[in-house]
Amino acid sequence: MKPIFIAGPCVIESQSVLDEVAQELLRLHNKYDVEIYFKASFDKANRTSIHSYRGPGLEKGLTMLSDVKSAYGLPLLTDIHESYQAKPVGEVVDVIQIPAFLCRQTDLLVEAAKTGKPVNIKKAQFLSGLDMQYPVEKCRESGAVDVWLTERGNMYGYNNLAVDFRNLADMKRYTPRVIMDCTHSVQRPGAAGGKSGGNREFVPAMALAAKAFGATGYFFEIHPDPEKALSDGPNMLYLKDFEQVLLSLID
Repeated sequence: MKPIFIAGPCVIESQSVLDEVAQELLRLHNKYDVEIYFKASFDKANRTSIHSYRGPGLEKGLTMLSDVKSAYGLPLLTDIHESYQAKPVGEVVDVIQIPAFLCRQTDLLVEAAKTGKPVNIKKAQFLSGLDMQYPVEKCRESGAVDVWLTERGNMYGYNNLAVDFRNLADMKRYTPRVIMDCTHSVQRPGAAGGKSGGNREFVPAMALAAKAFGATGYFFEIHPDPEKALSDGPNMLYLKDFEQVLLSLID
């Protein structure tokens, strides 16, 4: 199975950031003939602090994502946090994503499945790869034809994650599309004073390790200037560095 790539800023910050990232992803798509999904969140409902930036909201966010698709032709992926969001999101994006902490929320999975769009379920930080059998069943029994699973690490004490790459092989029992979230897996949840920290220097190695374990997709949060990003900056790749990482995974 040919690998896919999911990439984009963590949250919708501005049209200019969306355009800059989308232009680069389109260039890479055309240059290397790889399937790339543009990802950005319209609402980060799970931020550490109530004072953290969440995004432009459902209506404005979907309009901005739709504009990206119209301008650049890239397929879209975004996440939902509430069941009512599934239907309007499914009318705009190509893949609906379920956040890790919510992957056991039955109503959320059912409504996402009812849209008929592929559903990408992130494995919770407290579950094993084998546990993901049940979220997959919830989606498929609710009408989803295409279900993806994404590994993003497990809690390892406080404010830290560790990746058991055997989860990739275990999740392949349930779906052939198993994705490695290479940037969230180096996150340090809640470890930066009311927000999450991270170690972006480990992202390329995380991607290569996932390749060795048979990943069929790769997820990256990328930004023109991660130090100024409004969410997840410490674990995001610089946009200028993404091409080299992508190349290491398609060679």
